[in-house]
Amino acid sequence: MNRPLVSFLIASLAIASILSFSGCIGEEKDGASSQEAAAVTVAGSTTVMPLVEACAEEFNKIQNDVQVSVTGGGSGVGIKNVAEGLADIAMASRQVKPDEIAAYGDRFEEFLVAYDAIAVVVSQPIYEADVTDLSQEQVADIYNGKIANWKDVGGPDEKIYVVAREVGSGTRDTFNGMVMGSEEAETPGVTTYHGSNAEVKTAVTNSDKAIGYVGMNYVEGGALRAIAYDGVMPSAETIKDGSYPLSRALNLYTFGDPSPDAKEFIDFILSDEGQNIVAESGFVPIR
Repeated sequence: MNRPLVSFLIASLAIASILSFSGCIGEEKDGASSQEAAAVTVAGSTTVMPLVEACAEEFNKIQNDVQVSVTGGGSGVGIKNVAEGLADIAMASRQVKPDEIAAYGDRFEEFLVAYDAIAVVVSQPIYEADVTDLSQEQVADIYNGKIANWKDVGGPDEKIYVVAREVGSGTRDTFNGMVMGSEEAETPGVTTYHGSNAEVKTAVTNSDKAIGYVGMNYVEGGALRAIAYDGVMPSAETIKDGSYPLSRALNLYTFGDPSPDAKEFIDFILSDEGQNIVAESGFVPIR
């Protein structure tokens, strides 16, 4: 074989090899990118978080196109983050406030996903000492400092350890509005403030003389008990029929119309499957 022909064949094989290798890289890159899921971030209320986390876990399992991540921080943080573009969806245990609309604009879209209630809880020893029902006036007087000893509400001669949520909590705002008469009400009777429902539950459980308030799904487990409020115990039935006074709606918010990926996740929560997860998470479905 002559030398020019040999050189031509070698060059042709080298070019074919390079093109084939480049094609493999391109295919691998395209395949990898097709497997990358869109990210949807959810932030906000620690009350709403357990049901959204449970829904996100199932949603992430059943499809590969969208992956949802969930963080807490409180209703106010979630609303701020979604308005500032730091989150796709906000979780809130209250409605958006007028001052939030004034700060960010009237572009919030609301999605009701479940019903809940704030449960007034006491340490197990206090419940066993027959403090099983408090009126609105009694709870308000405990939190404003007028009542400081359990004996004044039929309990033992013990100083009341009063636990509440920090500023920015939707649960705090709802409690203050419904029990104290104003979201901005002063609560000088409070002993300690905490950043989440879980922290309130721990504080009440670790004390033998505490009172606090948490979302309904935090009542189970631990040395604490929910008590009747104005004669009505919190339950799925009393929340649904509106007879329990501290019932509330749980919402998701987007700023403007949700993105297609965010809407897909919201639609999942509102589906029959999602609402079953809501019920399994200790909340009351919307239908």
